[in-house]
Amino acid sequence: MSSADSPLDQIDRRILDELARDGRLSVAELSRRVNLSKTPCQARIKRLEKAGYILGYRAVIDPTRLGLPHVAFVEVRLSDTRKAALEAFNKAVRALPEVEQAHMIASSFDYLLKVRTKDIAAYREVLGEKLSALPHVAHTSTHVSMEAVKDDVE
Repeated sequence: MSSADSPLDQIDRRILDELARDGRLSVAELSRRVNLSKTPCQARIKRLEKAGYILGYRAVIDPTRLGLPHVAFVEVRLSDTRKAALEAFNKAVRALPEVEQAHMIASSFDYLLKVRTKDIAAYREVLGEKLSALPHVAHTSTHVSMEAVKDDVE
């Protein structure tokens, strides 16, 4: 879809850009930044929320400060990839607090998980007791992150 076909105009895009940078902006400050009065700015925000462009607002917490600096990426291969097996795996992986992200992948493996723990020993326990016990897991392969070079959560 070209930008001409998009239901978003330049002001909508500027509103989204500003809110992505700082979701705590007041409507007054956001209005000033996008050069729009408060009432139409507020109406646009509500429309963008209702249309699903704005999914929510949240604080970005530093997991390292919470004692969770260890990040591992885990390739998961399933023994069964039929719909019911995928649904069972998806439901179970969503319930694990250590799994920060889970993506179905088109590759030689089926899922890529981002797992966060306090250290390698805690990760080993999560791998052995939780990840390996997920429905239909046949094989896992772990890649430990040494440093986050780019992480767009800030």
